[in-house]
Amino acid sequence: MTVKPKGTIDEIPPDQACPADNPECDATTAGNLLDGRIRYRQFRQGYRTGLEPVLMAAHVPARPGDRVLEGGCGAGAGLMCLAHRVADVTGLGLEHDARTACLAQANFADNGFDRLDVAQTTLPALPASAMFPPEGGWFDHAFANPPWHRHDATASPDARRDLARRLASAETVAAWVGSLGRQVRRRGTLTLALPAALHDVAVASMRDHGIGAISIFPFWPKVGRPARIVLVQGRIGSKGDAAILPGLVLHEEDGRFTPRATSVLRDGSTLA
Repeated sequence: MTVKPKGTIDEIPPDQACPADNPECDATTAGNLLDGRIRYRQFRQGYRTGLEPVLMAAHVPARPGDRVLEGGCGAGAGLMCLAHRVADVTGLGLEHDARTACLAQANFADNGFDRLDVAQTTLPALPASAMFPPEGGWFDHAFANPPWHRHDATASPDARRDLARRLASAETVAAWVGSLGRQVRRRGTLTLALPAALHDVAVASMRDHGIGAISIFPFWPKVGRPARIVLVQGRIGSKGDAAILPGLVLHEEDGRFTPRATSVLRDGSTLA
């Protein structure tokens, strides 16, 4: 495991370059999160950040001074949104792709989030270290948006996009639950963003790994439409009952975000 040093986009390792026949795929685009409160760069080609990291960050019940872990952090959107909302959070993102890990670290530095770091490593296997002791339990909360496309689905021609979205196997969600859950202290939380069709897989996996008091938070595209995205959250070592929370409607009929969705996605409000 390598914790990437604070740096700039230009310091992304050249040996992680994209294929020579696609010279534009490593170009980055400049944007923002939370209505300009956070500057955000991501790769022009491949996986592009959606709503999920912002929604997850709004649902993690972190308090000032907590330690949080994100699996598959990408360019760092989720951790930065959480750190913006909760003061003095110490965060670590796990990212398989070396260039994306370095981009995340550059985003952290560009926004002054000096308590956020990224480690280049691959889930579910995590090396034993001071950060990941065999007994686990070092973090207060963990969250992730695991790959969710079926493992036997057609692969994306972009390797970075394929890695972020396609299940390596049918057991990937369960493996991520076990790996991330072990790193969280008792009564801490694990939060996953998933398509609604996989909520049962996430709940069963959490139960299998001793995670209870599970809640499901659905997001409806519009009133009267089936939920497409859900947040599944559980507490480590808890045996509490499961609950389906009221959830959130994202869009008005004309396509605008609803007032509550606007508050979360643009103002950084909590979903609690």
